[in-house]
Amino acid sequence: MSSSNLDAFRSLVRTEGARLYRDLPWRQTRDAYEIWLSEVMLQQTQVARVQTRWQEWLDRFPSVFSLAEASTADVLAAWQGMGYNRRALALKATAEEVVRAYDGVFPAGTKELVALPGIGPATAQGIRAFAYDLPGVYLETNVRTVVLHHLFPDVPSVPDKELVPLVQATCPAGEGGCADANTGTPFAEPQDEADTPRSWYYAMLDYGAYLKKTVPNPSRRAKAYTRQSKFEGSRRQKRAEVVRMLLTAQAAGEALDAGAILQGLNRVEREAGRPAVELEFVQSLLDDLQREGFCREADGVWRIA
Repeated sequence: MSSSNLDAFRSLVRTEGARLYRDLPWRQTRDAYEIWLSEVMLQQTQVARVQTRWQEWLDRFPSVFSLAEASTADVLAAWQGMGYNRRALALKATAEEVVRAYDGVFPAGTKELVALPGIGPATAQGIRAFAYDLPGVYLETNVRTVVLHHLFPDVPSVPDKELVPLVQATCPAGEGGCADANTGTPFAEPQDEADTPRSWYYAMLDYGAYLKKTVPNPSRRAKAYTRQSKFEGSRRQKRAEVVRMLLTAQAAGEALDAGAILQGLNRVEREAGRPAVELEFVQSLLDDLQREGFCREADGVWRIA
């Protein structure tokens, strides 16, 4: 991209970002814990839903220390309805590691962040940009949408390796100048004092969200795009139901054996018009959940770990 095209693109995005700015609650903080939580919750979840659940979570676990100290059952119970229960376990594991290794302060380096459980490159760069105002390649779905719409019109199956240099070139430098102090990677010179990684990526996110509502979703032309698999009737749905049953039983001071879990799961399946499952299938679910740290078996009954 030429320097003039780069400047024109950046000017357009900043103008549209200002026009479309969303005053979301996690934008009123620079607390890395709160921003990390929003980044995880926003993965495949509508913004309106996250607005409610983000604050509810913070009311229950106001700091990384309180999350690290919470029981697995409490964390999973707080996450119910958000999908992908593995993310709740990863949240707790990350909180424990941040407390243990960093005295409760999230690191700012990409290498250190992606080494934490459940934090990938996009989440790491979200923390860096929004908590620490540091430059980086924050390549998430709305950012992809903007880049694909303007710089790859009508081009199918665009790989991320073609997007990364452009996202990098358009992100302004942080306070340390036009290079990322963590990696030495050059970034765009800021156009004014308000042109920072934090404000830039807010503009990209808001403009991208607008484009997805007004034009055929450009992010579907990314090679990295995958359509979310159907949840109802899937193994993932049945796993989630088993976790819900175990949480409900544990809250009542009870535990369930595999037979009771089978009965409860088949009740749900019948009500949904789906065929019953066998005990062997339930046992395989429980074995998977135990291996992943969700639950444990003792004396023939199952409880949340």
